[in-house]
Amino acid sequence: MRSGTAKIAGMPAGPLLAGTGLGGGLTAEESLTALSRGLLAEGAEQPDICLLPAARAREEIALRALLAEGDFDARLHVARALVICEPRLSPRTLARSVAFELATRARQGGVPAFAVVRASGIDSFAARILDLQEIALADDVRSLRAVGRTLARVLSAGRPGTRT
Repeated sequence: MRSGTAKIAGMPAGPLLAGTGLGGGLTAEESLTALSRGLLAEGAEQPDICLLPAARAREEIALRALLAEGDFDARLHVARALVICEPRLSPRTLARSVAFELATRARQGGVPAFAVVRASGIDSFAARILDLQEIALADDVRSLRAVGRTLARVLSAGRPGTRT
């Protein structure tokens, strides 16, 4: 699961990109790589990529095991921000979703979280509960790169809620 670069204590940390990807023909690796390229194109620090295979991540127990295997919490605590990449945010399934688990851990760790999804059915209240700074929509490699560039600008601006 761990495909990002190792972090060294005291070194500046880039964002942690995590999730099962957008789906719709894009794998998690393709989705997170496209986001990463957008971030890097805009001058962001090297992101740490945490691939979560959708088949294993669907069950809560399996997801927690995946996160433990990949040292997710340790990686999260050195990250500048968390960017969650998932196919959709749905009010019916939100409490049992990968996005909910990752956003909860980010909130508890004081790390700002962003979501990149193909579709979102949640309202601003649900986004506040998750403590998501922003929810961006993307549906292909090109739009993922564009979202990555936008996120890089947001993070470099040191907006409220982001680590500087």
